[in-house]
Amino acid sequence: MDRKIYGAILFIQAIYTGMFLLSKVAFDVGMNPFVFVFYRQAAATVFLAPIALFLERKTAPPISFLICLKIFMLSLCGVSLSLNIYGVALKYTSATLAAATTNSLPVTTFILAVLLRMETAKIRTRAGIAKVMGIVLCAGGALTIAFFKGPTLKLLLHHHLFSYKGEVQNSAASGNAWIKGVFLMLLANALWATWLVMQNRILKSYPSKLLCTTLQCFMSTIQAFVFAIALARDPSEWRLGWNVRLLSVAYCGIVVTGVTFYLQAWVVEKKGPVYLAMTTPLALIFTIASSAVLFGEIISLGSILGGILLVGGLYSVLWGKSREHKIAASNTGDIEQAENGSSKEEIVEKQSSIPNARIQHASSPD
Repeated sequence: MDRKIYGAILFIQAIYTGMFLLSKVAFDVGMNPFVFVFYRQAAATVFLAPIALFLERKTAPPISFLICLKIFMLSLCGVSLSLNIYGVALKYTSATLAAATTNSLPVTTFILAVLLRMETAKIRTRAGIAKVMGIVLCAGGALTIAFFKGPTLKLLLHHHLFSYKGEVQNSAASGNAWIKGVFLMLLANALWATWLVMQNRILKSYPSKLLCTTLQCFMSTIQAFVFAIALARDPSEWRLGWNVRLLSVAYCGIVVTGVTFYLQAWVVEKKGPVYLAMTTPLALIFTIASSAVLFGEIISLGSILGGILLVGGLYSVLWGKSREHKIAASNTGDIEQAENGSSKEEIVEKQSSIPNARIQHASSPD
């Protein structure tokens, strides 16, 4: 069983690596990010809709107008806006940066949960200190990636498996565009974190996960079409063809949205969400190696150091949460043990009172 779980985790992170790389290549060869998001969500909707109708048509609860409105707003914030901002940020930066900033997602989610009073940060405890340190490390990693490049790391490989001339590679190398891309990427992660927090609330009132995901894909397709038709008016930007554009759309829409949904749900069921989050840095390692070998991406020391700080912040927050869960579990066990102990004492007292009552009844006068 453990081998299957490890294999699923490696496969999930490899899928995300492919998403970072293919999206970057598609944007660098001229694909409009707003058009890309529309096609991606449309492909995801076409893929998930038959599955959702087949599996949850009879078991899914009815959807009220309020739930539908919440799902629409959730799609707008966490899918349409976040993916469009992510696409623009990726044009200015690199696939390595996209993989690195993904490690800030659990930290950002924790910050939002604290602000919404869904989480607590007790600074006087070791767990609380670890959480705060994770936030500080995450912020330091983001600032390092944005403002410090340092020397570039040259690989021994002089020939790459694939070569293409992206129209924004020079723009990605410029300082102003890079800084803009970093903060846009962090904004996209903040919107994703908001989506995670708010989706948890919606699923409590509408527990059909697959149908909820399909509805979000459908609504985000409509929203993304509005963004794309307003910001991409050149008809040539809408053409796909049998090239990397079609491949990236199909991959991100079907494989990333469809396959990883079930794999992540299975891993969370077997090992829990913390275990899955701890494996996020694997995508960064895979992306660094793949982008350097396949496309010859220039990696700076600042990106490496910033990625290390982001990973450190991730593990610090996860350790703090794990520590709190262990303490809460032990306290719950002590309370249950105390309650069981008290109940046993009450039973003994009741049993011991029975013969005393019989003696009193026998000695009492008629």
